[in-house]
Amino acid sequence: MVLSLSFSPDLLLTITDSLAFSPNFKSKRGTEHRRRRRVTGSAGKNSRPREVRSRRRRNQKRWFRLPADYHRPIPLTTANILSRQPSILVTPRRATSSSSSAFFRSHFLRRLNESQAAVCNEEGDCWGAGQPRSTNRYSNSDDENNCHFQEFPYVVALGHKISYSFGSLHGAILSPYGNLSYAMSIFNSIHDPNHVIYNMMIRGSSLSSSPRLALDYYINMLIFGLQPNSYTFPFLLKSCTKLLTAHTGKQIHGQVFKFGLEDDAYVHTSLINMYAQHGNLDDARKVFDKSTFRDPVSFTALITGYISRGYVDKARELFDAIPIRDVVSWNAMISGYAQIGQFDDALSLFQEMRKAKVSPDVSTLLSVLSACAHLRAIETGTWVRSWIEEHGHGSNLRLVNAMIDMYAKCGDLNTARSLFNSIREKDLVSWNVMIGGYTHMNEYKDALEIFRLMQLNDVEPNDVTFLNVIPACAHLGALDLGKWMHMYIEKHYQDFPNEMLWTSLINMYAKCGNIEAAKQIFYSLRTKSLGSWNVMISGLAMHGDAHRAIELFSEMTIQGFQPDDITFVGVLSACCHAGLVDLGRECFNSMIRDFNISPQLQHYGCMVDLLARSGLFDEAVALVERMGMEPDGAIWGSILGACRIHKNLELGEYAARKLFELEPDNPGAYVLLSNIYAGAGKWDEVARIRTLLNDKGMKKVPGSTSIEVDSIVHEFLVSDRTHPKSNEIYEMLEEVDRLLEMAGHVPDTSEVYYDVDEEWKEGVLCQHSEKLAIAFGLISTKPGTTLRIVKNLRVCGTAILLRR
Repeated sequence: MVLSLSFSPDLLLTITDSLAFSPNFKSKRGTEHRRRRRVTGSAGKNSRPREVRSRRRRNQKRWFRLPADYHRPIPLTTANILSRQPSILVTPRRATSSSSSAFFRSHFLRRLNESQAAVCNEEGDCWGAGQPRSTNRYSNSDDENNCHFQEFPYVVALGHKISYSFGSLHGAILSPYGNLSYAMSIFNSIHDPNHVIYNMMIRGSSLSSSPRLALDYYINMLIFGLQPNSYTFPFLLKSCTKLLTAHTGKQIHGQVFKFGLEDDAYVHTSLINMYAQHGNLDDARKVFDKSTFRDPVSFTALITGYISRGYVDKARELFDAIPIRDVVSWNAMISGYAQIGQFDDALSLFQEMRKAKVSPDVSTLLSVLSACAHLRAIETGTWVRSWIEEHGHGSNLRLVNAMIDMYAKCGDLNTARSLFNSIREKDLVSWNVMIGGYTHMNEYKDALEIFRLMQLNDVEPNDVTFLNVIPACAHLGALDLGKWMHMYIEKHYQDFPNEMLWTSLINMYAKCGNIEAAKQIFYSLRTKSLGSWNVMISGLAMHGDAHRAIELFSEMTIQGFQPDDITFVGVLSACCHAGLVDLGRECFNSMIRDFNISPQLQHYGCMVDLLARSGLFDEAVALVERMGMEPDGAIWGSILGACRIHKNLELGEYAARKLFELEPDNPGAYVLLSNIYAGAGKWDEVARIRTLLNDKGMKKVPGSTSIEVDSIVHEFLVSDRTHPKSNEIYEMLEEVDRLLEMAGHVPDTSEVYYDVDEEWKEGVLCQHSEKLAIAFGLISTKPGTTLRIVKNLRVCGTAILLRR
């Protein structure tokens, strides 16, 4: 008899019966044995005592028979098997001592094991070529500490009987360091597995990365006539949930009804959860309503399903109907609010939970800390931290990481760093939240510092790490470090592309001045998303290549991409950088007319900036008046800056008053107005603005310039002498100024306050931060090296001439 089984991805199972089960069956092994006896005599190599041969013939009579119509191939799908009674398929065998049935079982299980081999190899923990892998993760030597694992396949091959205890299989499947492949090998060696053993294998498979195996074991269980029980179906349904196979889940539901287990509490809850996770909320509600046993777990399963599909009101209605709410029920609702962004409701419900005197657990605290981080509710977050420390959870790494994230997003980086430093054994999440916190608060140098410490501690970064570090490189101009990240991503993420990583790289190269590298990555993308198109258009706009940005926009629309509001921010910025007023008007009108996109503040800001910089103040002010929304500080700041360029005192004063109302603590607005007064020669007004700044305790944001040399970012301020090479830098500055003077260059002192003498103005210009950075680059790099500097404010005209 040969039983051939092959399990395809759709669980197609084909059982083929050979002549072994036909009425005229004769043992081929017995015939071959008798033939050898005639040739070799009683002393032949394969001769056996007469009593052994007799026992074999007796055992052959005990082979079980299949139905009469089972001698021909019968294709059976999962639907066929799950719809039949187990006794119709195979008569349950109980002749455990029969060598014939042992041959049948060993052949069946061997074919089953072959069908699972590919799946197990994907897990990376199966034996290869007869060599077992160690399941002891703390072992330093597989050969010494796991010799019994190595002997196992050879013992089986020699035909020795091995008796594995229940505890061995239980530990192999369910221990924290269990090995499913090793458990499968133990299972295949068990002579007559019962329903308890099958339940263990189904449970282990459902919890593994290959949940489909649970369905295979269940089919095997039915074939051998074993009846499932209430411990079988919860994990089968869990496998269907993980596999997202709704049809198979309904078949399993039919099996539950057939075996009379629909009223079991665990099975009932698993059914609700399975239907809810598949999105079949109506079926989940039917199962829930028909049940006579409703515990908080079944309520929670349905609540989670409603929240995952966005039905928050129904979820809250069901939550309010729970007679006795446990911590799991509260967690489901609080985490649901946090997941969909209703953080206020999450914190409000947490307060109700406290009033109900239900003690929160780790899941509750994680959701509450996430809500505090997004709402910047540092007071509530501090209370949660106190509760955590008072109740002995201060060593829970997940909670500490969540607190670091909360404090960082609330702006308290010192407390976040203190918590980070207190962790003895940091995991990857700890590093990521600290780097992300610094990047979120625009502390890019500190973000790169943490990343370098992470590398020194031999912690491998992941995609989250790069999504936090690459923007820091972009803002600091750390091109060398960005190139290293690019090479790392190409090596480790080529087969598993993360579109956001490549988009971040495009943005980084564009902001660091290497637009050609940005183009190369963009055009090498196999599949482009709207985000990658937007970043490339914005990069070209940043470099003043407005015409190429418009061409790329047209190419994007031709390929079928629908532009969004971010796309037009890039297009309008390109027109603004290039001063293309007519093209800007056309793009702005096309956004409304052709793409039905309502302008937002950013779009109006680009247009106002474009018109004001071009001296079209009447049109700019008219656009502000009819835009239908209140202008923000950026719009009035654009008008004020344009008034400084074009020396428009009257409009400048009006724009400054509007800006003071919106941003009273912004020193930049006072500085711009002071420069306008200085340009008009109104020194009394300049003095008044300076006095007003001093009285309010406001200081102008100092101009700083960064330059990367040998993968290290150096930052300079005006008249900065803190750098170790300050003497060499200022010597190079004097040499550069001397060469510029010989070439006939005259410094533009209009950029400095007018109430100081010209000599002082020239001295200030000579010590601008960007000039210091350029001088440092000249003495630190080889001749002909491209110098890339990043300025937090605008670059002065002298530095622009020097770069040329």
